[in-house]
Amino acid sequence: MKKISMFLAAAAILVFSANIASAQETEQPAAEGTEVVAAAADDAEVDPFNVKSEVPLHQALKTKFIEGGAGFMSLIIICLILGMALSIERILYLSFSRTNAKALVAKVEKALAEGGIEAAKEVCRNTRGPVAKIFYDGLDRYDQGIDVVEKNVVSSGSIQMSMLENGLSWISLFIALAPSLGFLGTVIGMIQAFDAIQAAGDISPNVVAGGMKVALITTVAGLIVAMILQVFYNYILAKIDSITIDMEEASIDLVDVLTAYKAK
Repeated sequence: MKKISMFLAAAAILVFSANIASAQETEQPAAEGTEVVAAAADDAEVDPFNVKSEVPLHQALKTKFIEGGAGFMSLIIICLILGMALSIERILYLSFSRTNAKALVAKVEKALAEGGIEAAKEVCRNTRGPVAKIFYDGLDRYDQGIDVVEKNVVSSGSIQMSMLENGLSWISLFIALAPSLGFLGTVIGMIQAFDAIQAAGDISPNVVAGGMKVALITTVAGLIVAMILQVFYNYILAKIDSITIDMEEASIDLVDVLTAYKAK
């Protein structure tokens, strides 16, 4: 899973770099663009429906990226890429970890009745997921008593919980880091605006527009990245909670099954 995460992050960074390069190659001077637009407006006929051509979304995003400043915007995009890669890796891991706990309990109970502990352990070995691993650890200590089985099931459950939550701290870090970088860009943009005011000796929209634009764009980008990652983070937490409930219920069922098996 970590190899998948690294591959996704590397691929996304390569695509992102290619897009930035193409955006810089296609960028034209503002004066030439103004002349072209003015000439087109003079030559064009009046549109009775007043239909305006819209800028493609990817082109608009590239423009805003350049206007927001490559330094801070690149850091924010890296947070998004790495956070998404880790989120996808966790979602895939949790999807593969999900098992039908009720069906597994039924298979273990049937195997106990037909072949004993070793047959039940073989069923757990052939089943993927944390529930099967907990069952196997509990069955492996059956000869030491039910109390030892319960303690071993609890210990194994804690280990499996830690494995399910692996990587969440990094996702939460990127959730906090993205808006922080955006706010840092805001502060730097405001400083640039005040420096421009001091240099010009006058307060006018043209003087402060550049610094204010950098401040607003970086803030918006950081907040958007944080919101996207927060959605994935909460979805991952919901899946972990669901698997945890299945683990707890299945562990109780296993102890009951082993108690009934020992009483025979």
